[in-house]
Amino acid sequence: MADIILLAGSPRNLAGKGPARAARRAGAVPGVIYGNKLDPVTLSVERKALERLLLIPGFFTRLLDVTIDGENHRVLPRDIQFHPVTDVPLHVDFLRFSADRRVTVSVPAHFLNEEDSPGLKRGGVLNIVRHELEVSCTADNIPEVFEISLEGFEIGDSIHASVVKLPEGVEFVISDRDFTIATIAAPTVVTDEAAEAAAAEAGGGEEGAEGEGATEGEGDAKDDAEADTKE
Repeated sequence: MADIILLAGSPRNLAGKGPARAARRAGAVPGVIYGNKLDPVTLSVERKALERLLLIPGFFTRLLDVTIDGENHRVLPRDIQFHPVTDVPLHVDFLRFSADRRVTVSVPAHFLNEEDSPGLKRGGVLNIVRHELEVSCTADNIPEVFEISLEGFEIGDSIHASVVKLPEGVEFVISDRDFTIATIAAPTVVTDEAAEAAAAEAGGGEEGAEGEGATEGEGDAKDDAEADTKE
């Protein structure tokens, strides 16, 4: 788990599109903190500070300490709405930290030791089927990244989920099959293999249905976000 990031916030006493617009004009991004069966807290954060955090890999897998009027709120980023044209952040949702609640997050997969793969050394191509792996765990146990060694893999080999060593308490959301993460393909069949892998995964069912449903309190937070962003 990466170090906890600090973020300063300001209280926002009113929800709705009017106060949200005012916050954006002032260079801030409106947001909400929800969860743990507590009342939602509306706030705003400096837009530039949030944009800097968004550049950090794995932003949605990192715990933040958001300070509002001297009070600290430990949270996990859950959603950000962006302007459809400018990509400027319009609203951010934070989930309160709970040591017991399990959350579903996507963790980046990094591939190592390409020089030790006989298949790649003979001209094969790494065809990545999944750049991120969806897991279920508590918020303080989210892996920062999954490092996957390519050592020993030949052309035609597939790298499956079973090669990943999961930390204690971390589980793949897809648990009914040893799903494919990547393959070592011959250069002339990369496109065909990618299509076949995608078709095979699609045949396994909708992955999103296997993850958890809306987290407690998330529906209320979405209503607040929609009110803030609706023009």
